[in-house]
Amino acid sequence: MNIYVANVNYKTTDDQLRELFEEFGEVTSARIINDKFTGQSRGFGFVEMATDTEAQQAINELNGNEFMGKVLVVNEARAREERPPRSGGSGGGYGGGGGSGGGGGYGGDRRGGGGGGGDRDRGGDRGGYNKRY
Repeated sequence: MNIYVANVNYKTTDDQLRELFEEFGEVTSARIINDKFTGQSRGFGFVEMATDTEAQQAINELNGNEFMGKVLVVNEARAREERPPRSGGSGGGYGGGGGSGGGGGYGGDRRGGGGGGGDRDRGGDRGGYNKRY
């Protein structure tokens, strides 16, 4: 069974994660996920255990327990397509309309979050601003 381990101390190594889970049975693999650009830990990882029984025991015992100063969140890993959609984020893309976020200020009918839309919102007409100067 594949186990998702969240809220992992950023200094935790693959070997330390493996050792933690080996108390409950055979660990097939243990991996801390690192940022692909910085190489630093993202604060979570995955542990694969040989049997579902051992994995379930590890989940039951370790979830909510402190390890290296952080309280772990441990549960069965789910495939990406099984996860619920993420909330928030931006609308993205050209004309995406935005999702959540700031938006504020003047205008009333502005949509989406932050950033404004540049000149495309004006249809090329600068409203005579440049003609005055």
